[in-house]
Amino acid sequence: MTNAATGADALPKIKSEKASRSPRLDLTTAVCAIVLVTFILVAIFANALAPYGFAQIDLHARKAPPLLFGGTFKHVLGTDELGRDILSRVFYGVRTSLLIALGASVISLALGTTLGLLAAFRRGFADMLIRVAVDFQASMPFLIIALAVLAFFGDNLWLFMALLGLYGWERYARLVRTMAGLELERGYVAALKRNGAGTPRIAFLHVLPNILSVVLVNLTVILPEILMQESALSFLGLGIQPPLVSLGSMVGAGRDYIMTEWWISTLPGIVIFLLSLSISLIGDYLRDAFDPTLH
Repeated sequence: MTNAATGADALPKIKSEKASRSPRLDLTTAVCAIVLVTFILVAIFANALAPYGFAQIDLHARKAPPLLFGGTFKHVLGTDELGRDILSRVFYGVRTSLLIALGASVISLALGTTLGLLAAFRRGFADMLIRVAVDFQASMPFLIIALAVLAFFGDNLWLFMALLGLYGWERYARLVRTMAGLELERGYVAALKRNGAGTPRIAFLHVLPNILSVVLVNLTVILPEILMQESALSFLGLGIQPPLVSLGSMVGAGRDYIMTEWWISTLPGIVIFLLSLSISLIGDYLRDAFDPTLH
């Protein structure tokens, strides 16, 4: 009876100890989460939220300043050199930039994770070949490769997304190879092999779920970098082309007017900064939450 009572008293204590291991959601992370969710909702409902079309031209209202700097409620964030509403273009630009960044991040994650698992399970020539490819990718400036590919093949939205999907895959491959190698030394892998489980089943149904949290945290690190790469290439005129609009192309289009009509490029630049910062800080929180070495 005493032992039962002792066990019952210890149960809440154990639960409280487990709960204390999880990092608290501080104010900064909460604000970043709200900002990120807001941008996601803006991207999803851009058609309903935007007061004008992203390519709608009004030459009578060209270069109108934002509301707080002498503008009117007709164009709250002002207009560009062709009279296109900046607020509407920011809404659609967030949709395009997030779509490209998320799509490229999924491609990079899938490619790097698959190659990392292959290197961990298939030692020898396959491992050596993947490590050479990883070292080559890490040593080459991605921006130079992207400029060469886009200059040769031309501009296309899906080609652009696939090209950005090659960014950062080597980091996934290195991480997954290391983490999967540690998992292969655990007893459950040997037990699965004795029971006749094949390599694909062990890799994707047992090993990958055990390391997936660390891989997803790495995604929050690479995703804002891909967003910045998309902005840089669009700024240089080799990314998203008119009539489509992205945050990077808006910054690039307004660089000739930065001294007089600063809002054309500054406002989408602020959005890029807020998006990247929010994703990065949320990634730091997720790392603290899922990394067992920090508990």
